Amino acid sequence: MALAIFDLDNTLLNGDSDHAWGEFLCRRGVVDEQEYREANDRFYELYKRGELDINEFLSFALKPLASHSAQQLGLWHAEFMQEVVEPMMLPKAEALLQEHRNAGDQLMIITATNRFVTGPIAARLGVPVILATEPEQIDGEYTGNVTDVPCFQQGKVTRLNRWLEQHQQTLEGSYFYSDSINDLPLLEAVEFPVAVNPDERLGALATERNWPVLDLR
Repeated sequence: MALAIFDLDNTLLNGDSDHAWGEFLCRRGVVDEQEYREANDRFYELYKRGELDINEFLSFALKPLASHSAQQLGLWHAEFMQEVVEPMMLPKAEALLQEHRNAGDQLMIITATNRFVTGPIAARLGVPVILATEPEQIDGEYTGNVTDVPCFQQGKVTRLNRWLEQHQQTLEGSYFYSDSINDLPLLEAVEFPVAVNPDERLGALATERNWPVLDLR
């Protein structure tokens, strides 16, 4: 069984769920709209340039989780799925997932976006395994802190290697699909790297290395 690994944001989705969740909170009046939007946009630009300080970003992004009950957050997330995530769904991405299912491959999503945001999206896509940045919970409520290595850049490789060891699997025959230069460490680790609607830097690198480039939009 080969692993078929997928980035989520701007790969399987036509958009970034992390940034979109911030926008959703702004529209709902959950956070200070102007201040939060400015920070959310700034962090997103840093991410796209490959310059994001992941710990600084997570301190910002997880604060709203710690400020509200898990029950209320769940209600908001259900609205977020219907209003925001569903329009981001890509038929070609879902067809690609099905191709790998039909081939008997093990599907996995690896994402820097935290599990609160992305867990329900992976379930919606029918992907049984997700490695995501893990927000800490104590007695069922979010603390605003992170547990484990953030699932970002080299951290994706670290988390994946641990999963492989735990499940006695290897990267033989493995695929990884991503849009972002931030995912270069994992793209270099798999047997079949694929650039999906890549950013400018990843697109140039994919051309240089003769990696396949897909358009799922």
